[in-house]
Amino acid sequence: MAIAIERILTHPGGSHKDELLACSLLAAVHGVEIVRREPTEADLADPATAVVDVGGQHDPALNNFDHHQFPADHPPVCALTLVLQHLGIYEDARTFCDWLEPAEWFDTRGPNVTAKWLGIDRDTLAKLNSPVDVTLLRRFAKASRLAPGDVIYEMMRMTGQDLIDYVRSLRQRLDFIRDHAELWTVAGQEIVFLPRTEPMPDEPSAGIGRYLQSIGKDKTVAALIYPDRRGSGYGLSRNNDHPAFDFTRIESEADVHFAHARGFVAKTSAAEIERLKALLEIARA
Repeated sequence: MAIAIERILTHPGGSHKDELLACSLLAAVHGVEIVRREPTEADLADPATAVVDVGGQHDPALNNFDHHQFPADHPPVCALTLVLQHLGIYEDARTFCDWLEPAEWFDTRGPNVTAKWLGIDRDTLAKLNSPVDVTLLRRFAKASRLAPGDVIYEMMRMTGQDLIDYVRSLRQRLDFIRDHAELWTVAGQEIVFLPRTEPMPDEPSAGIGRYLQSIGKDKTVAALIYPDRRGSGYGLSRNNDHPAFDFTRIESEADVHFAHARGFVAKTSAAEIERLKALLEIARA
């Protein structure tokens, strides 16, 4: 039987995004205090103490999650990577969270190498700094101990929970789209059609873009048709602002109740497949 984690321990001093997020994930799962000090040998040997980003050990069985002992040529892996792997959601997080790989590079390679890898200069990278990040990291760095109920602790716990929920719910959503989506060819273009189901997802179009990326169709699919969450009909939209369709061309149709002035999206009360295809034919740019 796994030993319950009773505390999360990370290093004192300056704080970085990788250990803050790693601790946030563990706080969301276990709801225990976070202590910021150097670990002892007893801490490292105690599976009830999760040691994060310090201690020179990566041993998930003992809940030790440090990466600093890895060789310099090791692929970019940080404490956040190790905790995500431990929770079994790393691969999905890498797929769904575009910010994760740059965060791994930044923590293990530094800003100059990361900027070069991203194809930007160091000054541009600095312009992407967020005051939200700065405040959370600074306040976290000042604390020696954070317990449930503390403001920063609860912010971290919410951040960790939202990340877990996002990754897991998006995986479920992609599986749903995989099982229900249809690929059409209309007006010489590839179209993804997502039929109405019972029960209906809260956001019927959510995840379609990620799904298309996962099957290598994000550049070839020109338009999407999906259930309108506010009515019984469907939404029609361009995929990645594809120029093949202009939905202002259907705004005068009797069963179209909305068409954006820039032509990238429209809403129709039509529910029959042949009518939806006909609207696409009319909207062909």
